[in-house]
Amino acid sequence: MADFDQLTEKVLRGFASRTSRRSVFSVLGGMLAGAASVPLLPVARADGRSAAENPNSGERTPVYSGNPQDPGDQTRCDYWRYCAIDGSLCACYGGSVNACPPGTEMSPICWIGTCRNPADGRNYIVSYNDCCGGILWGRCNCQRNEGDRPVVRAQNNNEITWCFGVKSQSYTCTVSVILGAEPEKK
Repeated sequence: MADFDQLTEKVLRGFASRTSRRSVFSVLGGMLAGAASVPLLPVARADGRSAAENPNSGERTPVYSGNPQDPGDQTRCDYWRYCAIDGSLCACYGGSVNACPPGTEMSPICWIGTCRNPADGRNYIVSYNDCCGGILWGRCNCQRNEGDRPVVRAQNNNEITWCFGVKSQSYTCTVSVILGAEPEKK
């Protein structure tokens, strides 16, 4: 054991005579910074399942109505009924374009917008109702302010959380319900 101690002492004294404390600390600091950045490196986390099989993947499975008079993906912000929406889409939370997801309650108070359906070229009055009482996951968030008005016209403003008249004022998502349409052109 004495030979090992003498060899260790000789190696460490030689190392100490060739380096300074400052350089040792800079090397140790670099190694610590490098070790801290290892979790930031890219890692393949895909498990091979589709978005329909893995709802927490961050990807969305498109939702279509199947009606040619109602074109578009109801989980995307460019869907025609969402021309004045500001919030998360209920179609991404287990609800639909006009129904709240399970465990939430639709607020009777809403804001309105007028959206043009590309299938028939007609304008539709759309009611945007917030669904309240669930958990906001932050998926499918859309902010389209076409026709938005200042707060002096509250019924046309989408910046207000409209969870009034329900048990919980916790916002979850927004639905868009068609209230009416302009008459067909002859």
